[in-house]
This record gives sequence, structure tokens and C-alpha cells, in this order.
Amino acid sequence: MKVPTKRKTKPPVKGEVADCMRHIPATGVGEVASLDTQKLRNQFLIEDLVNEGGLKLCYWETDRTIVGMAIPNGRSIDLDNQSALRSSCFCERREIGIVNLGAPGQVTVDGTQFDLQTHDFLYVGKGSQHVTFSSIRKKGQHARFYFVSYPAHHAYPTKLIRGDSCNGKVMGASENSNHRSIHAAITPATVQTCQLVMGMTFLKPGSVWNTMPTHTHARRSEVYFYFSLPENEMVIHLMGEPNETRHLIVREQQAVLSPSWSIHSGVGTANYGFVWAMGGENQSFDDMDPVLNNSLK
Repeated sequence: MKVPTKRKTKPPVKGEVADCMRHIPATGVGEVASLDTQKLRNQFLIEDLVNEGGLKLCYWETDRTIVGMAIPNGRSIDLDNQSALRSSCFCERREIGIVNLGAPGQVTVDGTQFDLQTHDFLYVGKGSQHVTFSSIRKKGQHARFYFVSYPAHHAYPTKLIRGDSCNGKVMGASENSNHRSIHAAITPATVQTCQLVMGMTFLKPGSVWNTMPTHTHARRSEVYFYFSLPENEMVIHLMGEPNETRHLIVREQQAVLSPSWSIHSGVGTANYGFVWAMGGENQSFDDMDPVLNNSLK
């Protein structure tokens, strides 16, 4: 593993990335049944995270979750403080989990630079003053940093987690079309965090179902970010109460917000990957309430 070093970086992008945070209110379980398609998408789907050369943020009231994406394509991008947070810096009372889904890039935290290859993760602890995203290549493909942030009560050290160090736990079977590998990157076994748990799942060729059989977990919410979907393909994401399900049509690099009372499962028209991130009062990955397939409606 390369040891992080302190280096000089180019001035970050300013102005156009400041105060760019969309707000999504929490939605009660009883409200979902009355929502039409567009209202359901407005409340639970983030369709517009991709901003080439810039930053996009979304604040979800449930567990005070912030979902974001930074795509530096020439100049670095500073994670500016957002006025809505009423804080001196973004991480004054927050922690962040970052994953690079693009070409090699760099995240600089308070002057220390971390090189992230594709599928590498970085945990950024509470109290970090300056977070900057940049790409190693100036032309062609660029780094694509997806991140999720939750409130934090304690300052834990920033830590780099290599993607190839996250041994995939194989689940499902090809005969059930759900053969997949789960790569847990930010968990109590690897990184000390306040509440953040994060990783990614890859569907094997020929498999299209994720998290099936499905479940809920009353002690935390979750965000799914779908990627590696071929052009013109989609995922049908199931959500809602087990006996009152709804669905969302999800495209490449879109995120689904999943409250604690909702199932979260999906089926694609091709195999794909997704990043999962959870926040709440319990960090145990296996803390879930299974839902049998024959009970779904």
C-alpha cells in the first residue's frame, strides 16, 4: 500500500460548486401508498448526481444522510461547506465514505493526499477541515468519486481501504439469478466509524437479482447507487413495506434512498454493480429482518 504523502495541489474549483445541495424530506411509511410514479421518484430516487467537472450533493432528512458525487475533469474540486449545514466546514460534525468508480484519482484531506484506484475506498473522519477531489489524468477518462456522509460524534482517523483487499463474500446461486459477490469495505472489522457502513456488490454474468430474498433493518437506513449498467439497460428496484411494495425504474449512476421500514431489492435487464451505504444506530452487517418471498405483495 502506498503511504499517503503531503503534496501541493492546484487551486480547487470554487463558486460553481458552493451551495449545490438538493433537499429531500423524510417520507412516512403511510404516505407511500398514495404517491404516484413521479412523486415516488422525487422522494426516493436521485437521478441527477452526475455533473461532469463538478459536484452534486443531496441531503436526505432520514438519518441526516448526504449523498454526493464529484467528477474532477481538469481542476480539483473542493468539498465546500454548505450553508445549510450551519458549520465551519463540511466535516465539522460529519464523517464521509468515498469510493472511486472511475479512473485513478486523488483525495486530499487536510494536506495529506490519498491515491485512489478504481473501486478503492476512503473513510474521512469527523473534524477534517479540507477535502479536495482531483483526477490523475488531465485528459480522457477521469476519477468519479461517489460518497455518502452521516453525522458523527467522535473523530476517528481518515483511512484508505484498497478495493482488492475487500474479499468478496459470495452469495446466491446462478439458478436463482442472484449469484453475486459482496465486498464490505467500511465496516467495524476494517475501519472505526461512528455509524457509517459501506461497500459494493457485483452481480455475476447471467445473474440480475440483488438482495433477494430481501429484508428490512429497523435500526438504520440505506442508500443504493447503481453503476456498470450497459447503455439502455435498467434496474427495477423494489421498495416499500413487504405487503405494500412499489417499484422504481433506475438507470446508470442513480441512487435509491431506502428508509428503515422499506425492503430494498432489484432486478436488472443485465448484470451490474451497486454501492451500498448504511447509517443508523447499529453497524452490524447482519442486523436485518428477513422477508420471505411468499409474503411479498
